[in-house]
Amino acid sequence: MASIYDTDLPRTPANYAPMTPLVFIQRTAEVYPNHLAIVHGALRRSWAETYARTRQLASALQKAGIRKNDTVAVMLPNTPPMVEAHFGVPMAGAVLNTLNTRLDPEAVAFMLDHGEAKALIVDPEFASIVKKALPLRQSKAPLLVIDVEDALYGEGEKLGSTTYDAFVATGDPDFEWHLPADEWDAIALNYTSGTTGNPKGVVYHHRGAATNAVSNVLEWDMPKHAVYLWTLPMFHCNGWCFPWTVAARAGVNVCLRRVEAKAIFDAIRQHGVTHYCGAPIVHGLLVNAPAELKEGVPRGVKCMVAGAAPPASMIEGMEEMGFDLTHVYGLTEVYGPATVCAKQDSWAALDIGERARLNARQGVRYHLQRDARVINPETMQPVPMDGETMGEIMFRGNIAMKGYLKNPKATDEAFAGGWFHSGDLAVQYPDGYIKIKDRSKDIIISGGENISSIEVEDVLYRHPAVMAAAVVAKPDPKWGETPCAFVELKPGAEVTAADIVAHCKQHLAGFKVPRAIVFGELPKTSTGKIQKFELRKQAGSAEAIDV
Repeated sequence: MASIYDTDLPRTPANYAPMTPLVFIQRTAEVYPNHLAIVHGALRRSWAETYARTRQLASALQKAGIRKNDTVAVMLPNTPPMVEAHFGVPMAGAVLNTLNTRLDPEAVAFMLDHGEAKALIVDPEFASIVKKALPLRQSKAPLLVIDVEDALYGEGEKLGSTTYDAFVATGDPDFEWHLPADEWDAIALNYTSGTTGNPKGVVYHHRGAATNAVSNVLEWDMPKHAVYLWTLPMFHCNGWCFPWTVAARAGVNVCLRRVEAKAIFDAIRQHGVTHYCGAPIVHGLLVNAPAELKEGVPRGVKCMVAGAAPPASMIEGMEEMGFDLTHVYGLTEVYGPATVCAKQDSWAALDIGERARLNARQGVRYHLQRDARVINPETMQPVPMDGETMGEIMFRGNIAMKGYLKNPKATDEAFAGGWFHSGDLAVQYPDGYIKIKDRSKDIIISGGENISSIEVEDVLYRHPAVMAAAVVAKPDPKWGETPCAFVELKPGAEVTAADIVAHCKQHLAGFKVPRAIVFGELPKTSTGKIQKFELRKQAGSAEAIDV
């Protein structure tokens, strides 16, 4: 029998609307139309102008034949077209695929094929990569290529039939876009390396994008009109959902083509930057910058660091500059950060070593994430919160991907038991804070980017002199981690570390190439399996040949 609360109380457009981050820019443009939205070199755009351009982009895409659930890929740095794409593409009902600008042509071609991209927007800086990628596509389906022009970069080779501004101009600035029919509809596609050769396509839904964008506001107590500097690549987990977060707070997007210490400090001074995010390498870049670059930089800038835990030297260096550092943790599958090392007031009185220890933890769940726990993957029960018992970090709630594109097996495995399995091994302390102890996926996080050790190993095995190879993470003061290759040569073979690196450069993106090579017999089990745990022990102190 139906409850009285389920009778004659229908869901209608008057009392229900699908959640989507697209409404954030609509409201901001209505309430703060003249407030600054985008800074890029000499360019200044208000929120009314930015909203109009996103509607034009959506209209132009539909006129060009882009339909609901079509994929629109972009190969862009942190520039205005990238901000606009985060709204204009889903306003057209399409799915945004932000391509990693550091990838090699083979990987780009795979993603264009796998995601079935119907359109591709390209910045001139990456035209050479895309030019090599296009002929490698297996698909024969037509691909609309749109070339961005940017005075801050200069001339670049044109690959498409139109330029970005000309394309946007064909659209209607008053285009009447619609909410997604279902908040479960896809809004974005992001590729993650995983632990096998081909990357997996992580599908985001409108509900998750909206909830994580709002969670970002809550974790930072982010004020209205915050000034956000784009040091974090927007291609990475859609910039941790911050394009939508900044719109929700009617903030300012300060664009940055390249991450350089001088450019960052200049932007902070010139534009009054209040917030920025980045991998440890970005914060380390600022801490270790010459003193003259830091002159006149205001105190109180809030910054987020993800990836490797911030060491005491980084925390101390940021404090000396007057910057407020927050440590977050997450994965592509959970929209970027989904836990935060929420600071307790009592920590301020502790010495730097103890503060570093506490801040190195991955923390507690984001506000709008349902749960984050360390769970025994065999029993699917939470481990004791004793700071010693190992388990796997698992998430559940709205801030979790829709699944892996065209990969039901991987999706089922990832969501087994009603939790998203991160693959990261950790402990949980009595106060509920999580701390990573190891990675079960053999992923190397270098400069905030994931590198599959298996992918690098596959390339090493292609060298005619290599008999066995294994790749693990080696601590690096600049990048957090870099790939360290342990290589066992075939009998009689002679090869140098430089030869191995040159071979890898032919097949891998630059950031995936091993920075250290160790020659010798690899430790193996009785069945011949390479003992990676032994290599991890060696990587921190091995007499590796750095190249």
